[in-house]
Amino acid sequence: MKPSRALIASAIASLAAATLAASARAEDPAPQEKCYGVAAAGQNDCGTARHSCAGKATRDHDPADWKMVPKGTCEKMGGKLTEPGAKSAKGK
Repeated sequence: MKPSRALIASAIASLAAATLAASARAEDPAPQEKCYGVAAAGQNDCGTARHSCAGKATRDHDPADWKMVPKGTCEKMGGKLTEPGAKSAKGK
């Protein structure tokens, strides 16, 4: 095979491999859920009544701060699926 054809074949193979790798990463991630009370200070995912941005939690495990976690793991980690003060649907 001529060097120029080998280079073209190598480039096509690299492009195909990169496309496959990108499509594997683009698939939907595992389902997530909002988990209250598990975020470490500065590692919350969004704002609350006390602050407006992610990463602004000032204390570990504040019940008002939340973090996205893999579905089914929140309560195992000691967190709650409902916002503090919200009525739970489990009691009905």
